[in-house]
Amino acid sequence: MPSDTICKTVHQHNKVPIPAEDMKKLQEIAADYGKVKNYVYARFGGIAGLEKIYPGYTVQNEMTKSGLRSKLELPSVYFYLSIFDALGDIKSQWTRTKSKVLELVSKNENFTAEEKHYLRFLLKISNAFGQVLNGKPVELKKEIQSQYVLLASKVDTGKMHRYLCRQVRKYHVIQHTDKADGFSIAERAYRYADHGIYISIKEKRKRIFVLLTDNNQYKSQLYVRLYPEQGKLEIKAPVQMAVRSHTDYKKQVGVSVGIYTMLTTDEGRCYGEELGRYQIEYADWIRMQTRSYNRNKEQNPGRKKYYAKKKRLEEQLHSYINHELNRFLQSERAGVIYIVKLPKPQAGGVNKTINNTVAQWQRGYIRKRLVQKCREQSVEIIEVLGKDISRECSRCGALGEKSARRFICPACGYEVQEKTNTARNVKKRGQGDGVLH
Repeated sequence: MPSDTICKTVHQHNKVPIPAEDMKKLQEIAADYGKVKNYVYARFGGIAGLEKIYPGYTVQNEMTKSGLRSKLELPSVYFYLSIFDALGDIKSQWTRTKSKVLELVSKNENFTAEEKHYLRFLLKISNAFGQVLNGKPVELKKEIQSQYVLLASKVDTGKMHRYLCRQVRKYHVIQHTDKADGFSIAERAYRYADHGIYISIKEKRKRIFVLLTDNNQYKSQLYVRLYPEQGKLEIKAPVQMAVRSHTDYKKQVGVSVGIYTMLTTDEGRCYGEELGRYQIEYADWIRMQTRSYNRNKEQNPGRKKYYAKKKRLEEQLHSYINHELNRFLQSERAGVIYIVKLPKPQAGGVNKTINNTVAQWQRGYIRKRLVQKCREQSVEIIEVLGKDISRECSRCGALGEKSARRFICPACGYEVQEKTNTARNVKKRGQGDGVLH
């Protein structure tokens, strides 16, 4: 069952430009915040830190003893938040490394099934993974240790461990940040009052005041993003939003996602038919500006107007996407939406114009906004495996041919628009096999 509330990020902005002196004080906090994160990255981001980053209190204790906070004169409320921000980044990096190694293991045809099983076991069990990388004997809990001994007896553990260490050395990255444009802030480091917010700084018992454009007040951890050149800041606050429930949302809808038409349902209705025009206009402008900038980089290094127009085009595109997604949910009144699980973007290709257009496709944004809106409206989304889904007949299941954007089945003679056939197959597969919950 869906939860009663979901988390949504809201934004606040300053109403008047922040004085240069106050902005400098905020930048000092952001700079020290980044220094602490880099210190944590360097000290605990490698294999030696694997045994300490879960759950992270060992890192917190060691950082307290390091003396870095007193050296930077950074308030504890910022110091410890930066530590756990860095720990979150390190854990994410290890997840990416494990995913890459797991992909390589699955593709390696020289490994036997037992060897692949053993490596996958090590990648799944964090303690075993860390012990192998640090050259220690694998010692786990009793109920897991017996399973490990059984798997290890079927393979050459030395060979497997060397392979795992080699791949980790090759693909794992120790992170580093040079940005000093923001920091997290806990509830005891700020106070809402006087139509604005008071933010703690490095000076004891002193805060700077920022007048805001709204009178909303939040009681949670916030993130402050700085824009010193414009004298602006942006505050991001997580808000728990009540989920709506609709008794009339009962339909099951299959959806085909496209570049030119955003969504096509299994019944043939289309939403976002102008997406292709917006996409091509955006991609062509990006390509033209990049070519022009590369030619005149030395004479005209400025990019201020470029970023301003790029932001306008993106906002225009995103506004249209959100409008069409709202129209889709209100019109279809679906309780369950079946959607194809899209593959990762593939590099290469002959036509660079087409490649550029596909690279600028807002598929990630469309998927993210659809998921968010469905959660807000208590609509379930089910992802479906998409192999050969556009070539398969949605009526009889035979493989057919696509011609002039229409699908023709050689077995039963079924003829239908290609996108509609795809959407019907998505719904059909979602109700049967190949469902990814």
